[in-house]
Amino acid sequence: MSSLHGSMHQRLLQLTKLLTSYVNQGRHNQALTLFSQMFANPDLTLDPFAFPLALKSCAALHLPSTVAAIHSHSLKSNLLPNPFVASALVDSYGKSDSIVHARQLFDECPQRNVVVWNAMISLYSHSNDVASALRLFDMMDVPPTVSSYNCVIAALAESEGGSSRALELYGRMRASGMAPNLITVLALLPACVGVGALSSIKEIHGFTFRNNIHKHVQVGSGIVEAYGRCGCLVNARRVFDLMPQRDVVVWSSMVSSYAFHGQADIAMLTLKQMESDNVRPDWIMLLGVLKACSHAGLTDDALHFFDLMTKHYGIQACSEHYSCLVDVLSRAGRLRDAYDVIQGMPMKATPKAWGALLAACRNYGEVELAEIASQALFEIEPDNSGNFLLLANSYAGAGRYEEAEKVRREMIERGVNRRGPGSSWVISQ
Repeated sequence: MSSLHGSMHQRLLQLTKLLTSYVNQGRHNQALTLFSQMFANPDLTLDPFAFPLALKSCAALHLPSTVAAIHSHSLKSNLLPNPFVASALVDSYGKSDSIVHARQLFDECPQRNVVVWNAMISLYSHSNDVASALRLFDMMDVPPTVSSYNCVIAALAESEGGSSRALELYGRMRASGMAPNLITVLALLPACVGVGALSSIKEIHGFTFRNNIHKHVQVGSGIVEAYGRCGCLVNARRVFDLMPQRDVVVWSSMVSSYAFHGQADIAMLTLKQMESDNVRPDWIMLLGVLKACSHAGLTDDALHFFDLMTKHYGIQACSEHYSCLVDVLSRAGRLRDAYDVIQGMPMKATPKAWGALLAACRNYGEVELAEIASQALFEIEPDNSGNFLLLANSYAGAGRYEEAEKVRREMIERGVNRRGPGSSWVISQ
């Protein structure tokens, strides 16, 4: 009998190892088929290690019903108190578009260690529900880990107006005696850029040197971009030149930094150096360059980069590339050219493209195009009050006050509410 038990245990280990291999290779259908066979075998008593593996495949395939079935079995087998099973269930529910069920399970967990808390906080963070993530973080009844802080800091840094709060939370993390890690650094850099905190960027840069993670490609590109966006091009270039490995993201950060600050000639030279280094630009990089040209008002350079992208590199332009081109032409007052770009787009123009044209029409007194752009926007985003106000202001700027008032009345009749005033943050150096 003992020999039979040992044989079954050995068989379970072999199958669990195979299950792990399937999951790690992304062969999720095979993984779930194997798990089902293991589950159906009366001679095998599955341990808690198999369930998180199956749940990972459920999440990858977006199978909430299967997650619910495994959840049910976990309850019957009294596996829910196991934090690894509980956290895997929470994570899988959330990634299967069932965050409500994930939260319900979280609330019902008999034992919640920091892994379970982090799973639920991470779900809120990745679903852009920053308020819920922060609220749950403050409710933690176990000591938070660096991972607890990291996912909330990252969510805050990516949210509108959340950069300063991300830095505040980082301050709390340091005050608690925790040291940041690679993930913390990558989350913090966008927050520093968001509030122009150059001193914080220098502090993070120093930390990466002291902890020997400055050579990491993602860290290097993040620091280059952070310095570049804050106007410290000398530091950005110094970091760039010292990097032992430079992928397309690193090169993109450097090229975009030059273009962002109007140094198109150096941006072009750096792009040529990139080619000589056998690194080929991608559509994301050239989108960044176009955005930088738009920001700096470099109309001819933007047209040149767009032409280079489509003809020299053979990269098919997407709606975002076209929107950037419309934006830079509109800002320069070349409204007819911008409208021609919209008309010639192989896909439907985005609200960003029409919005750029409409805003420029108001600034340059082009009422006819303003009417065309606003009508397109009224169809795409009928509840955006800004489009009504831009058209009304265009009429008012041309002395057509009755039509301006008519637009404002129409906005009220449609029940479109005006947005509140904006706000901004800055950290004093």
